[in-house]
Formats: sequence, C-alpha cells, structure tokens
Amino acid sequence: MEGARLRYPPGALVILTGLPGAGKTTLLRRLYGMDGAESLPITSGTAVVIDSAQSRRHWNGRLTWAPYPVRRAVVFVTHLTRIRQALTQGHSVLAHNRGCAPYVLRGFAWLARRHGADFHLLLLDAPAEEALAGQRARGRVVAARTFARHQRRWDSLLTRVKSGDPAPATGARIVDRAEAGLLEAIVFDSAGGVDPRRRRSYKG
Repeated sequence: MEGARLRYPPGALVILTGLPGAGKTTLLRRLYGMDGAESLPITSGTAVVIDSAQSRRHWNGRLTWAPYPVRRAVVFVTHLTRIRQALTQGHSVLAHNRGCAPYVLRGFAWLARRHGADFHLLLLDAPAEEALAGQRARGRVVAARTFARHQRRWDSLLTRVKSGDPAPATGARIVDRAEAGLLEAIVFDSAGGVDPRRRRSYKG
C-alpha cells in the first residue's frame, strides 16, 4: 500500500521498541536515510530521531577501561539525556529503545509528562525466531538468558496492549515486519490526534 503513514500529535514522544533483532534500527535507517554510522541524533522536519545505537557509537572506544555494566549504564544515560534535551527544545521525538521493562516505560512516561508531551509506543512485532535471525544477520547476538528476559517482558507488553491497555503510554500501535516494510513515513501533525491504540494495517 503506497503512502502508508503513522501520525502522532506535534511534540509527542514516540518510543519504538521490540525484541532485539526485530528490525527497529533497519526501519529508522530506511525512513530517515541513516547509514548506521551516526553518533548523534538526526533532525527530520520538526522531529528528532534518536537511535540508542547513536549513543553507543558516541562512546565506542572511549570507555574501554570500564566494566561492561558501567559502559551500558553510561550509554543509556546518554540516550535518555538526548531524548530529554530534544523534548526540552520542543521537538517531536521518535526514539528507538531496545528494552521494554515496565520501569523503563514508566521513566519515559514521566519524562514526557514533565515536558508536557504525549507519550506513545510503536511496537514492532516479530516472532522470536525472526528476531534471532535478525541478530545473526547483524553479527551481534544477544545472550540466550538476556533474550529470554526481553521476550518475557515483550510478551507481557503485547498482551496488555492488545487488550486495550497501553499504560503507561497514552497509546500504542502494533506493526509487524510486513507492515513496517510498507511504512513510508512517521508524521507529527495535528491529524495525529486520532485514537492511537487501534492497530493499523498496511496490507491494503
């Protein structure tokens, strides 16, 4: 289906999440012409696009002395700081975040409220086997125990959203990989005020 778009209110915070390897970064690269070498957020119109990998690249090779948990924490704080700065400046924000733990989502909801922004989730749904294949294709495979934890949290979030409960977000949309492949734009405008909880289909 040509011209498939997702619309959100101006100034909203939209968190794109899903299982590791589901295709979130691939979607952002396709929609915004990113080449995978960015270490800073990019601007598209009034929106700022923030991939968590940008923060990781920013610190790449600069924290070799630190244990992995410290490096991970520094990268995450950098990611959050960039989202906060964009919201403070009044931008709409589309941000990729790999994790969907309840406390992480509550943190994003708090951040949005603090800046008077609507908070939405964009859930890229992919079967576990496809996500694992995506990890292998990119050459970065998540440890089995870590992936199992992601999957439990993801399944819980999907179940709630499908039942009509997007909390702590204002709304949530679910797209599968086929639908994501047909998506041509994510737009922040006044037409984005429709009920964001319904599932949108891009299969025509």
